[in-house]
Amino acid sequence: MYDIVAIPAFEDNYIWTIHNDKHAVVVDPGDATPVLSWLAQHDVKLTGILCTHRHDDHVGGIEELRAVYNVPVYGRQHMKNPHITHDLKEGEKLSLEEFGLTFDIMEVPGHIDDHIAYHSSAPAILFCGDVLFGAGCGRNFEGSVKALFLSLQRFASLPPSTLVYCAHEYTASNLRFAKVCDPDNPDVADRVIKTAEKRAANQSTVPFTMEIELATNPFLRCKEPAILHSLKRMGYDATDEESAFAALRAWRDKF
Repeated sequence: MYDIVAIPAFEDNYIWTIHNDKHAVVVDPGDATPVLSWLAQHDVKLTGILCTHRHDDHVGGIEELRAVYNVPVYGRQHMKNPHITHDLKEGEKLSLEEFGLTFDIMEVPGHIDDHIAYHSSAPAILFCGDVLFGAGCGRNFEGSVKALFLSLQRFASLPPSTLVYCAHEYTASNLRFAKVCDPDNPDVADRVIKTAEKRAANQSTVPFTMEIELATNPFLRCKEPAILHSLKRMGYDATDEESAFAALRAWRDKF
């Protein structure tokens, strides 16, 4: 048995922690201090670190954590990410035996080139880093917008029941954009209300299901007539799903 909990960091990061009563594995520890505090408070030992990508708010705490717990760091090796001890590539599997979890490794470029995601089919969970957010997606810092589009399409093909653990609390902000580009979507309106209630109660909006993303995330709904109409109204020439995605990303960057 295990549980997955969020350790808040910085203004809006989540350091996801898979744990039982003895061991813990953390995902994208950008800051060591809250992780060390949580481990001490719960009297569990860190046994591994999962890394989705090399941005500092995801790797900044690894060196300090490894000075205390000399644990393996799993991720995609890159010259700008010296922390990785176990290089993971597309199609490989990572087993966390202490939790009975096995992840399929997905290479999902578009936010940055060496981004990976960890997907388990049983139970259906996804650690997606900064590629997919609640009602939104990551910015295109490296590579092409097409690569980001294709990465999100891969996520969209996962079972609707998949629980998505992204790395930031961006849902409310993203929904403001979703309301503008998909104004008559009742699922968006409902999610706005529920998200506001959760945030008012200081509750996280993550994880969420792939089902709710398919119903409310404009970046997964690019071929919907309402989205295409909004893009045309804003002066974007989008004739297919991929060009609509690129236009949405450009609009969101300026929103």
